[in-house]
Amino acid sequence: MHSFSAADIPEDWRTLLGDYFESPEWQILQANLRAELNHGMEKICPQPHNFFKALTLTPFNQVKVVILGQDPYHSPGLAQGLAFSIPSTIPTNSRQFPSSLRNLSKALLLEGFGALPNGDLHAWAEQGVLLLNTALSVKLGEAASHANLGWKSLIDRLIGALAEQKPHLVWMLWGGHAQSKLPFIEAAQDQLILQSSHPSGLGAYKTDRPFLEPGTKASCGHFTKANEWLVKHHKTPIYWVTSNESTPSATSQATLFN
Repeated sequence: MHSFSAADIPEDWRTLLGDYFESPEWQILQANLRAELNHGMEKICPQPHNFFKALTLTPFNQVKVVILGQDPYHSPGLAQGLAFSIPSTIPTNSRQFPSSLRNLSKALLLEGFGALPNGDLHAWAEQGVLLLNTALSVKLGEAASHANLGWKSLIDRLIGALAEQKPHLVWMLWGGHAQSKLPFIEAAQDQLILQSSHPSGLGAYKTDRPFLEPGTKASCGHFTKANEWLVKHHKTPIYWVTSNESTPSATSQATLFN
């Protein structure tokens, strides 16, 4: 039985959240999650020990880029605790492979980084890309089923504190849900905010700021713009594609921004 407590959150992120853990909002989230876990932990994605995996893999002092997702994948075997990421064992040509990842891969290819070899984005997280969902759990087979458990208060507090205390961050806000967090980010100074439609399905091509141009002729350029910003502020760019022999090497990617 998983109790769910503040101790599940890495210490550096607990420090950032400050007195949040004394708030009624935290008590509500804690009580709701405990009830869900005790009712059927096997029906919750990801596994509880991975709720805060994004915070564990990307410590506060290493964050350079933030990509906001909505909630974890609710299909069996996909959720890892990292927004958009899935296990590397899932073939890119399978029905299980999410359309959002297909379109991320198309964008990377169009920007000259090469296609993703698989959907596992652990390498991004380990380089300082915070892959943060705005709800950190979901019921198996039921999208957004935990959206009202209280995750919003925690994530809103974290986003606002992160933007305020970390200058020169890159924020990739894809779709209306991620863009609803703009007020917390815009209140801080010197942040690069990149916005487009969500990369999933045909939505990637819609709105006046498409993630991919119709006909897949060009991408929104977010990955390139992020690296240009990082280099401008004397930070190491992200190696977006690192393990596919048919794509540019990490070294050649870095030289794109020197």
